[in-house]
Amino acid sequence: MREPSLEDESRLRPEGPVDRRPGLSTRLKLTLSYAGFVVLAGTLMLAVFWVFVLRWVPGRNDPDDYKEVGAVLIITGPSRPVLLRGFIPAAGVALGFLVVFGLVGGWFLAGRMLAPLTRIADAARMAANGSLSHRIRMQGRTDEFHALADVFDTMLEQLESHVGEQRRFAANASHELRTPLAISKTLLDVARNDPTRDVGEIIERLYTVNTRAIELTEALLLLSRSDRTNIGRGPVDLSLIAEEAAETLLPLAEKRQVTLEVTGDRAPALGSAALVARMATNLVQNAIVHNLPAGGTVTVRTGLRDGSALLSVENTGRPLRPDLVPTLTEPFQRGAERTRAGTDDHAGVGLGLAIVHSIVRAHDGTLDLTPLPTGGLIVTVALPAAADRQGTS
Repeated sequence: MREPSLEDESRLRPEGPVDRRPGLSTRLKLTLSYAGFVVLAGTLMLAVFWVFVLRWVPGRNDPDDYKEVGAVLIITGPSRPVLLRGFIPAAGVALGFLVVFGLVGGWFLAGRMLAPLTRIADAARMAANGSLSHRIRMQGRTDEFHALADVFDTMLEQLESHVGEQRRFAANASHELRTPLAISKTLLDVARNDPTRDVGEIIERLYTVNTRAIELTEALLLLSRSDRTNIGRGPVDLSLIAEEAAETLLPLAEKRQVTLEVTGDRAPALGSAALVARMATNLVQNAIVHNLPAGGTVTVRTGLRDGSALLSVENTGRPLRPDLVPTLTEPFQRGAERTRAGTDDHAGVGLGLAIVHSIVRAHDGTLDLTPLPTGGLIVTVALPAAADRQGTS
C-alpha cells in the first residue's frame, strides 16, 4: 500500500472556509429558547388555574350562590362568565409581559453565558491569522467553557512551539545545505579559472562534498518521515539490532581505536524495524565519533524493565556541561568539542540525536541523556515492549 502523495493530500485538503447558508446566531437561538420556555411555563400555570379553579365556578348565578343570614345577604362567589371577563385580559397582559421578559432576559443571559465562547472564537481567529502568542487565560471557576479555553491555550502553546521549531529547523537546514553547495561552487570556479590545477584532486574533493550533501539530504528526509505517528509496527529485538549496528560500525571503532562492546539480554520491542535500526546505528556512531580523545570505550546494553525494552549506549569522552545536554537532541546542535562537518567522513551533520529523538517519539518511547562526571554520555532509549514469544514458549 503506497503512502499518500502531496497531490493526494492537496486534493483532500479543503480549499478554504466551508460555504454555509446564513442562519440564526447561537445567542438568538438561546434567547428564543428561553423566551419560549418562559411563555410555555406561564401558559401551563394559566391552564392549571383554569383546570383546578375556574372550572369549579358555577356557570351562572343561581339561588345557591346566595345565602341569607338574618338581615345580611352573603354572596358566596361570582359566576364563571364574570371571572372570565376579568381573567382573560389579565392573562393576555401577563403572557405579553412574559414574552418581553423572556426575550430581554434570555438575550442578556445568553450573552453572559456565551461570553467565554466569544473569547475563544476571537483567539481562534487570531491564531488563524498567524498570531499564536495570544492566550485566553480565562478566570473563574471551572466549567465546560473554561475547560475548553484551557485546552485551547494548551493547543496554542504546543502549536507555537512546533511552528517555532519548524522555522528554526528550516533555517538551519537551509544554512547547512548551503555550505556544501558553496564549497562545490568554489571548487568549480577554481577548476575553471586555473587550468593547471590538479583535476583529480578537485574531483575527489567534489565527490566528498557531494557525498556529505547527499547524507545530509537523506538525514533530513528520514527526520521528516520519522516524525509521523502512522509508522508500521511489529516485534523487533533491540539486542539483535544493537549487535548488527555494532558489527557495521566496528571498522570505524577500530580506526578510532575505540573498544566497542555489546552486552545484555533480549529486548523485544514494538516498532518499525527500519527506523529502530537507524536509531541504534546513529546512537553507536555518535558514541564512537564523539569519543575523544581516542582510545576510549563504547558499551551497548539491552534489556527489559517495567514493561519497556531498553537500549543503552555509554561512551567515554570529555565532560559535557549540564546545560548543553538538553540541546543535543535539537537539529544541527553539536557539543562544544564536537567536530563539525569537514574532512572527517563520519563527523556528522548534527542530526544524529535529533533523528533518534524523533524516532523514539514516533514509537511513544522515552529518551534520556545522562552526562557522566568523569566524561562521556549515557543515552538510554525505552520503547514499548512486545510479547517475548521465545521467552514464554
